[in-house]
Amino acid sequence: MCGIIGYVGPGRASQVITDGLKRLEYRGYDSVGIAVRTGKGILDVRKDKGMVEEVSSALRFTTIDGNLGLGHTRWATHGAVCRENAHPHADCSGKIILAHNGVIENYKKIRDDLAAKGHKFASDTDSEVISHLFEENAKTQPLLKAFMRTIGQLEGSYAIVALSASDNEDRLLLARKNSPLVIGVGKGEMLCASDIPAMLKYTKTFVPLQEGDIAVVTRMGYKVYLHDGSEAIRKQITVDWNLDLAQKGGYPHFMLKEIMDQTHFVNESLATDVSEAKRLIEKYDRIDIIAAGTSYHAALMFAYLLQRTGKGAQAFVASDYPFIAKPDEKTLVIGISQSGETADVLQAFRYAKKSRKIALVNTMGSTITTLSDCVVYLNAGPEVGVAATKTFTSTLAVIFKIIYGKQSLAGVSRLIEAMLAQENEIRKLAQLLALKENAFFLGRGLNFPMAYEASHKFKEITYIHSEAYPGGELKHGALSLVCEGFPVIVLAPKDDSLQKLFGNIKEVKARGGVIYSVTDDKEVMAESAFHLDIPEGTDPILYPIALIVPLHLLAYHTSVLRGINPDRPRNLAKTVTVE
Repeated sequence: MCGIIGYVGPGRASQVITDGLKRLEYRGYDSVGIAVRTGKGILDVRKDKGMVEEVSSALRFTTIDGNLGLGHTRWATHGAVCRENAHPHADCSGKIILAHNGVIENYKKIRDDLAAKGHKFASDTDSEVISHLFEENAKTQPLLKAFMRTIGQLEGSYAIVALSASDNEDRLLLARKNSPLVIGVGKGEMLCASDIPAMLKYTKTFVPLQEGDIAVVTRMGYKVYLHDGSEAIRKQITVDWNLDLAQKGGYPHFMLKEIMDQTHFVNESLATDVSEAKRLIEKYDRIDIIAAGTSYHAALMFAYLLQRTGKGAQAFVASDYPFIAKPDEKTLVIGISQSGETADVLQAFRYAKKSRKIALVNTMGSTITTLSDCVVYLNAGPEVGVAATKTFTSTLAVIFKIIYGKQSLAGVSRLIEAMLAQENEIRKLAQLLALKENAFFLGRGLNFPMAYEASHKFKEITYIHSEAYPGGELKHGALSLVCEGFPVIVLAPKDDSLQKLFGNIKEVKARGGVIYSVTDDKEVMAESAFHLDIPEGTDPILYPIALIVPLHLLAYHTSVLRGINPDRPRNLAKTVTVE
């Protein structure tokens, strides 16, 4: 979580940084700050709680002169949401300034040691101790060596960008461990940021830093160092994303744009190379699939499909994997992470030391790619909305390609288009649900992971409590909550599970519950107070995509009707880089 951007070059740093912060706000939006070196020994630091647009306008970020600076947009971990806890953080002298993402696990000891030496702290954050520790080390060592020593004393996770107002050079000092940080390579100017979209306006050439890297960035280039001070070579990558992909393109919210983008990007996803992944999967009988959040629902689908082929496949919530599983050299581990930086997934990958690993990921150069034997890219383009939509659909498409082959998915883009064409009907259903306080989502068999995903999306952006159940589980407890008017959304395509699900529909209606359905079955339609239609003749392979696309859109419209910004659900951030 949190977003960092830094700039050094001939341009106005405050403008570049403010522009980048707006593109990073999906990573954290409770406070924001900027620091620019305006002259030798002089720093202009402005920060406050609030979102980027309001704070940058109120504090006039872009009026700051100078060609070297950094900025940060925060998702709180240590300390309340307030001006004092906003980044960047300075040392006692006000000459060293830095922004930090991650969690410093030994910050309390460092803070106590520094306080005993006379350091005064202005915030409650773990991040501030880094600037003071840097200050202490710089008393006896040159700046770069002092920075390296500082990084060596930290325990936990970090992406750090620092600068000194007293430095004889225009340079940024960078470090990363378990939190993403990417260098942007321009012409006569250089950038760094937590994520590529923040820099797309200025370059399409990037250098993702690896675990433990320390880097120095100047106008003319960069150098990367290992922890022992030796230089390292890091590969540059070029992306073909354009700036429009990371902007709203006329839509009121990123989430809506990304839902509508699916008709295009699903074809990009189906073009990805899965041949090596297929070969690895064929070699193993035990397959552990690990993921978190939305990606876990895709992992469930993957596991179900592999089980149907006779594989011993199981989906695990990544954060619990080290407490449950015992992966060995006979285990294939598959990790799913749209960002490639999900801390729980990375920790699970590191835990599975003896196992071969496949990553399904959307972000080139992300940490998970460095931990994997095989990487399958989703090719879904940048996704800014906190609630993952197109990356989920793209993940499903890639999984289906691995299982069924590309030819079986020829109609997927037209199917998505047909489901999205029902937007007016979806909006009507959203009006029925917007005033509710609870909801159930029911599915059976391969439809249950989609019910899980639909419920997850619904609750996270509408703030309406919802739960998903396999239809057969309803009578084992949850049915006690169904009463007059209780909304139950059933995922009811005409597959081999429908007959049993139909019985669950009757159980709900007998207790006064109201059925809303996504279906291609006439009997289910007749039992429903409202239904969304799956096109007649849809290939059963594609039923999961036919179900989830309109239910993502349902969550979006319900959120908007309730006056909520679906791009920024409270307490959440796009990339979860803390455990």
